[in-house]
Amino acid sequence: MIAVGSALRILGGGLYYYGFSVFFLPLSQDLGLNRAATSLVFSLARAQGAFEAPVAGYFLDRYGPRPLILAAIVTTGIGHMMLSGVESYIGLLIVYMGVVSLSFQAGFMDAPMVIANTWFIRQRTMAMSVVSASIGLGGFLFTPVLAYAVHAWGWRNAAFGAGVVFLIAGLPLALFVRRSPESMGLRPDGDAPVPSGLRDAPGAGHGAETNFTLSDAMRTSAFWLLTAATALRIVALSAINVHYIPLLVWKGVSEQHAAFLLGAQALLGLPSHVLLGWLADRVNKARLMALCMLVAMVGLIFLIYAKSEWQLWIFLLLFTVVESTFPANWSTVGEFFGRENFAKIRGTMSFVQAWGAVIGPVAAGAVYDATHSYNHLLWGLVVVLLVTGVLYAMVVRPASIAE
Repeated sequence: MIAVGSALRILGGGLYYYGFSVFFLPLSQDLGLNRAATSLVFSLARAQGAFEAPVAGYFLDRYGPRPLILAAIVTTGIGHMMLSGVESYIGLLIVYMGVVSLSFQAGFMDAPMVIANTWFIRQRTMAMSVVSASIGLGGFLFTPVLAYAVHAWGWRNAAFGAGVVFLIAGLPLALFVRRSPESMGLRPDGDAPVPSGLRDAPGAGHGAETNFTLSDAMRTSAFWLLTAATALRIVALSAINVHYIPLLVWKGVSEQHAAFLLGAQALLGLPSHVLLGWLADRVNKARLMALCMLVAMVGLIFLIYAKSEWQLWIFLLLFTVVESTFPANWSTVGEFFGRENFAKIRGTMSFVQAWGAVIGPVAAGAVYDATHSYNHLLWGLVVVLLVTGVLYAMVVRPASIAE
């Protein structure tokens, strides 16, 4: 299950998550768009994901991950093929929001994390880390290839090819997805199987496991602190990721080399995810995430003052922790609130958090259009990460429902 979830993340991470930054400049130049307008497309897609998240959470808890994964593969694949033919900004908005990103968040992001949370309890953080790290592997494997395809054949042909890859590689993967270990007579973490009469809801054979309802979770401070901290972290991450190549071009790097550095950062995220996942199962997760935000702040300061290649590499290394803390974040949610309603709780949190991905890229584009510089943006993100770290440091485990 973790292999399947990871493969889906590799596919979606490389061709969609990191891929948008590769398409950013050629697409905006072809359609005559400024950076704020191009960023708005990405941000509106994230706003769409925010509204879909609670519904997707309910759907995942009720029907399992496979139906949403299938829907996401089909719409994302066909959407990229349609994207290759857009000729106007309105057309871009309709295709990207109405088809490309329609169910991407639910199928490629939420569903694999639900799989990890359902199949593991003791090793939950490491399982989530492996799944989450796969996004970076996708960026490393696909981003340079996608950049070469855009350079050699144009962004339209590259987008069409990406759609074909989504369908050919994604559909067979979805067939391997299973709802839960209990549905197969198994138990989380590979524990001894349960009797056939107990093969129903997640949690069978785990009487000591705490499972909050959504309303119970929303009455805790941990729910709101984690939600707010993650939303702010996504502001910083999405602003940098969407504008990654334009930002490095502003620093004097060529587009091709910037795409290479983007792939390098994705690759550096692999050991970062695994290391933080290993640590998170052994230390206080909230304090670890707070420390990571301070590390990322230092990385941004290196980027602000970067005059040479080595300073960019320091930024790449340190900023990877922003994304690498996602598994610790969602593992904390699973640890605090349980498995049975995880998707609903995650979906409700994501409704708030996704607005960070709406604000970040548009703010970055607007700042650049107004000042022709990313300098003010980067200093603003330093402050955002500082506040994020403080919020994570305030998180404490909620009392058991029975208490």
